[in-house]
Amino acid sequence: MLQCVDIAGTSTRRIPLSVLDQSLVSAGHVPAQAIRDSVTLARACEGFGYHRYWVSEHHGNAAMAGSAPEVLLGALAMATRTMRIGSAGVILPHYAPLKVAEQFRVLEALAPGRIDLGLGRGPGADRQTAYALRPDALDNPVSMSAMDSFPANVEDTLALVRGEPLGDDHVFAGVFAQPRGPTAPQPWILGSGKYSARLAGHLGLPFCQAHFFGSDSEASQAIGAYRAGFRASPTLTEPLVGLCLIAMAAPTSAEAERLFLSYVPWRLSRDAGRMVPLQQPEHAIAAAVGLDQDTIQRLRKTAVFGTPDEVFARIAGLKTGYEIDEMVILAPAYELSVRMASYGLIAGINQTQATDDRPARASEFWL
Repeated sequence: MLQCVDIAGTSTRRIPLSVLDQSLVSAGHVPAQAIRDSVTLARACEGFGYHRYWVSEHHGNAAMAGSAPEVLLGALAMATRTMRIGSAGVILPHYAPLKVAEQFRVLEALAPGRIDLGLGRGPGADRQTAYALRPDALDNPVSMSAMDSFPANVEDTLALVRGEPLGDDHVFAGVFAQPRGPTAPQPWILGSGKYSARLAGHLGLPFCQAHFFGSDSEASQAIGAYRAGFRASPTLTEPLVGLCLIAMAAPTSAEAERLFLSYVPWRLSRDAGRMVPLQQPEHAIAAAVGLDQDTIQRLRKTAVFGTPDEVFARIAGLKTGYEIDEMVILAPAYELSVRMASYGLIAGINQTQATDDRPARASEFWL
């Protein structure tokens, strides 16, 4: 639901900020470079003070190179020291729970106390690619239905990754995931709608809502469903909500507008199901200039572009409006240096606001 949030005259607190990195491919660059860029960006974001760094899973996608988060996370574990790292998320319908649990137990052994296991129901691929990941499903298409087996597979994955027994009546009773150890990854459920939200609440897990996928009303409904159905668990005694949004900051409003216009054609292609690399800014901006203003304004409502103060004001409003615990930021830009600078600016203004305890300059804005 749209609402006006006024944060003028109120004190501000440092907002827990995290990163979603989709290993975005830039036109003219080989996709492999996007994976190496993810390691570089993770190091920088740790220096900026980000709390978590999550990487995504997509298959057969020309726009996103991250097809194996469990492998990339091994490199990130070695490249970072304090920041939590994790998946956002593993597409569980493609895999056996035991395999996922063992992958993340290995990661936990490499970086104890720093691993997040984000689980999603995907598919993260087109139909043909999804079947290529699970050829056995060609003979039993119903087995590809995330709705059919996702809850049970999540519960099995949780038990295995925590080192808990599956139960005497389970078909795999006695099976356990190696390597065992004193700590376990923190599980999250990721999604944009009420289905995943309700499951996260039912299992007492943290929930991260993909705001960039849908509308404000969808975010409100999903988060509301999560809170309404939350049951305390060994993982959490009360709800923990993350909100993932597209946000980029630039030193000036003119530079921020340039970033926004260069993002518009890529987003429209993605919304239409055409996954293409990020284009060079001058080409993307030229394509955006000819679009109708209704389209431009619609996209402005689904992403946050502005000066550091403007971005902080919007993020603070979203946090207040949805009662969010953590904000997760996705920054789609052609140049790695621009993405890195944006994350630095947002982290910097977040720290400044907390230090100065002053209100954001933008006193009123719409969610």
